[in-house]
Amino acid sequence: MARISRKRLVLVMLAALIAAGLLLYRPLVHLLFGSQSGPATITVSGNIEAHQSVLSFNQIQAPIVFLPFDEGQYVKAGTVLARVDDRYYLQQLQIDRANLDVARAQVAVARKNLAAAYSTVASDRYDLAQKRLDLARDKDQLKYGAISRQAYDQAVTARDQAVAVLQRDQALVGVAKENIRLARASVATSRAKVQLDQVTVSYATLRAPFSGVLAVREAEPGELAAPGVAIFTLDDLDHVWLRAYVNETNLGEVRLGEAVTVSTDTYPGKVYHGRIAFIASQAEFTPKTVQTHAERVSLVYRIRIDIANPTHELLPGMPADSVIPLLPAGK
Repeated sequence: MARISRKRLVLVMLAALIAAGLLLYRPLVHLLFGSQSGPATITVSGNIEAHQSVLSFNQIQAPIVFLPFDEGQYVKAGTVLARVDDRYYLQQLQIDRANLDVARAQVAVARKNLAAAYSTVASDRYDLAQKRLDLARDKDQLKYGAISRQAYDQAVTARDQAVAVLQRDQALVGVAKENIRLARASVATSRAKVQLDQVTVSYATLRAPFSGVLAVREAEPGELAAPGVAIFTLDDLDHVWLRAYVNETNLGEVRLGEAVTVSTDTYPGKVYHGRIAFIASQAEFTPKTVQTHAERVSLVYRIRIDIANPTHELLPGMPADSVIPLLPAGK
């Protein structure tokens, strides 16, 4: 009996030691190695997006005569994607160029008229000077009775007429100057109209504003192109991003510019590198389409992760996951 009691005592003491060890294990690990709770990263999910531009003709309406590309083709910036029949606009350009030539000729004519007006004024001044000399001589002769009063009065009238003619022709000089100003204004207007026509003619050619892939083609040759009518949708696959959402509880542990990794189910095992380029300043309710590996909460913050995509493997709409390292909050 004494041996049995001794064995029971040993077993009880052993159990007590095991229980004490279990109780002390977590505090001891925390003391020696620090807290090990919480993940070092979070994984967010979303869809790949790219800058899309809907391309259409501007300020022009005409049938499409050139449309060489189809959907899925890669084009470089400046490539001619489409062209419309521009004969009407070219003809208008020719008409306005002719009007510009006429306006320039009118300036030349107005300048000649001004030169002629100056010459007339100079002749009028010489004539007036002569009439004044004649009047002065007739006045002296009238004193001595060498001429009649009628002859003297005629000399006075001739002098006054010369003055009136000079004043008239001086006014015509002002008119000639004004005609030059109006002709120059007409030239400026005609030149501006020609420049506008040239811009309009340039609108007859649709060029790629940046390098990318033609995602959608919405027109066919022969169709009437008009302002706002979509011709192509161009995707910039060189610059794509992942739209995702971060739980409010993790917001303080992610940073703008932080390096992250991105993966897709399409290319298993392949990792893409990106950076957090945007963090929303306002929270929003969790969208129904958002799925995260972490527990969902009612409020999330939208983030944008820019991703290098030189091979154009990542396409708009493709689901993707991103692993974001968590940083200490407030640092």
